[in-house]
Amino acid sequence: MDAMGKKKIAIINQRYGTEVNGGSEYYTRMLAERLCRYYEVEVLTTCAEEYQTWENRYACGIEKINGVTVRRFPVTKVRNLNWFRVLSKMIRILPVEFEWLERIWVKEQGPYAPELLDYMEERQEEYDRFLFVTYLYYLTWKGLPKVAWKSILIPTAHQEPYIYFLIYRKIFTSPKAIIYLTEEEKKFVHQIFQNQNIPSQVIGMGIEVPKQIDPESFRKKYQIQGEYLLYIGRIDQGKNCRQMFEYFIRYKKEQDNRKELKLVLAGKAAMAIPERADIIFAGYLSEQEKYNAIGGAKALWMPSEYESLSIAVLEAMALGTAVLVNGVCEVLKGHCVRCNIPGIYSDYASFRKEVEYQLQTKHTDRKKQEAKREMEYIKANYSWNRLLFQYRQIIEMRDEKD
Repeated sequence: MDAMGKKKIAIINQRYGTEVNGGSEYYTRMLAERLCRYYEVEVLTTCAEEYQTWENRYACGIEKINGVTVRRFPVTKVRNLNWFRVLSKMIRILPVEFEWLERIWVKEQGPYAPELLDYMEERQEEYDRFLFVTYLYYLTWKGLPKVAWKSILIPTAHQEPYIYFLIYRKIFTSPKAIIYLTEEEKKFVHQIFQNQNIPSQVIGMGIEVPKQIDPESFRKKYQIQGEYLLYIGRIDQGKNCRQMFEYFIRYKKEQDNRKELKLVLAGKAAMAIPERADIIFAGYLSEQEKYNAIGGAKALWMPSEYESLSIAVLEAMALGTAVLVNGVCEVLKGHCVRCNIPGIYSDYASFRKEVEYQLQTKHTDRKKQEAKREMEYIKANYSWNRLLFQYRQIIEMRDEKD
């Protein structure tokens, strides 16, 4: 505790900053800024801004970001992308599991910042709780076991090959508690690790919509005429964006009456974007611009097969904007099922059907009811006031050493 009697909380994430584009990173920033009302919060992170090579961009040391103390440590091993891709492919196709090879992989995955881990181990008595956000990265794999008895894991887990690695079993079976973002994530993790004995809660993330939304200003800035579908997030093959481009281009070829339809992309590009007049790359958007873009979209499109929450989908629902989600992802499908709304697709044919429904001018009353159910769902389940009470409950659990 600090001199004021507040508990001192450390939140560990691989990247942190207002310029950092990523779901778990954005979640971490929103959570840290709100927990500051109740605790002395420090974020322990690296000097990296981007995740592909982990090159140091920020200065080492301490800075304040929106009232949060951020303590940065250098990445001492830049990632060799070509070697990492070869290693990842090799480890996925091997017929047997080799824990020693998994250890090499997670070190290459990074970010490799041994000074952060040393600091955490040496100063662990100064902190009342350590929150590790995302299970996948080196900092969680190496750091959580050092302070397991006072750690909380927020795994952001989903279906992907790496979660089955032997090296991650200790991460999911040793923390003091686990915070899951959805019921689907909790069920998935329990099936793999049989860790029902670890205290846990499903909490999620609060969604706060700006008081004023101005879709026309977004349209004007990016010269968007007519209707558009919107994608928000990292533009990456891992997010299934290649299929998204294929589906959109095929749909436009088949539907002569939809020539004006656009696909707008907001986020950082980690793959080539087709050069077409009907695909608009808006890049990074401020919070206000993001909501302006969502408010004007015909639908928010989330093509990813692997999500543990999907903040963008929740933000769209908060505005009553329709969503198009890949039904392969149980989390995305779950949001729609609980809202009793359409928007789930599993292949091109079902995608085309869902897009056509949203673009039709009929069914106005039905669509208004669907929008109302979306907004009620967010209000009931993703309010910061209610969620912070749950976060505080799990943070303030008594330690075994108390």
